[in-house]
Amino acid sequence: MDLIIALPALIVGAALGYYFAGHRANALLRELELSVARLEAEKAATLAASASTKTEFEALAAAALKNNNESFVALARQSLEPFQQRAAHELEKREKGVENLVKPLTEALARANEQIAALEKQRAEAYGGLLAQVRQVQEGQALLGSETRNLVNALRRPEVRGRWGENTLRNVVELAGMLERVDFDLQQTAADAALRPDMLVRMPGGGTVVVDAKAPLDAYLEAHEARDDATREVALTRHARQVRERMQNLSSKAYWKQFDSSPDFVVLFVPGDHFLAAAYERDAALQDDALRNRVVLASPSSLMALLKVIAYGWREHQLAENAEQIRGIGADLHARLVVFAEHLADVGGALDRAVKSHNAAVGSFDSRLAPAARKFVELGVEAKAELPKLEPSEQRARPPRDADSTDA
Repeated sequence: MDLIIALPALIVGAALGYYFAGHRANALLRELELSVARLEAEKAATLAASASTKTEFEALAAAALKNNNESFVALARQSLEPFQQRAAHELEKREKGVENLVKPLTEALARANEQIAALEKQRAEAYGGLLAQVRQVQEGQALLGSETRNLVNALRRPEVRGRWGENTLRNVVELAGMLERVDFDLQQTAADAALRPDMLVRMPGGGTVVVDAKAPLDAYLEAHEARDDATREVALTRHARQVRERMQNLSSKAYWKQFDSSPDFVVLFVPGDHFLAAAYERDAALQDDALRNRVVLASPSSLMALLKVIAYGWREHQLAENAEQIRGIGADLHARLVVFAEHLADVGGALDRAVKSHNAAVGSFDSRLAPAARKFVELGVEAKAELPKLEPSEQRARPPRDADSTDA
């Protein structure tokens, strides 16, 4: 930036130097021209004063003018030549200075052009890659749109929609940690053979939660394919009405009366939060009316919460059963410990009696048998070994202590 600013200043300085040198030369020429004008005036005056000397004067004036002109021209050349040389020298120096200043700028511009070319190449490559990614996204969107249309067309068939709802329900229950035929059953017939709920979820204590997965989705699918807002709004309003009709139908079946210990409600499973949200938006009283009719409208998220509560109840029930078993095992262990303590006390009594018998035998040996044996030795019977010295035992069996007693 400094070089770009200094360059015009140098060019202006060189031009001003050249201008002032030329201006001085022009001043000298004007002085010469004025001198020539004065001589011509003097010549005219001389011609007017003396006509007789006109020819001689003219010759002298012409010679003087010629000499003066030649002198002035020589003087002018002599005066201007150093200025011209200096001006040319200064101009040459300034041209070299400008060239030295411009050369780094030229090199910098060349490097900038190279960088711009490299950036342009990178931009072209990046743009090509971006175009490829955009093309892939477009292809993916087209494929997604095609798959969505296929899914919508498939869901229009009642049997496909029923299987999809049942599979979604199964996935939610399994994600909640429940097992089929252990925690839930599918397609079990109720007491009324005409009633067959989609799922029965077992509760702790023998209760059963009935779940129905036949939520109506026809109107919602029509709203999804609507071309304008008015048609879409009409279809969504019909969707809310269909959900209400399904809720009333389930309430009239009274599933909770068909199973023992069943809660007095039935769950209507809607396989998507957006399906249920659209119905709530068009029918604000739908949820309250469903609860009054003992029907719980459940999306995957809310059903997951309900199943988690039931699973937690199962864990608590299992803990309670385990605690009861532990209490029975503890009572049985305590009874066995009492019997064992009695046996151990009998063993201790037997040991005490054995010690008493041992001490009595030692006393009999020392007082009766040992003196008789010594008399044999005194009479000359050769003894192969000396009689051992027996000591009475002072140990007694330790009686069992009560559980509440402590060591001394």
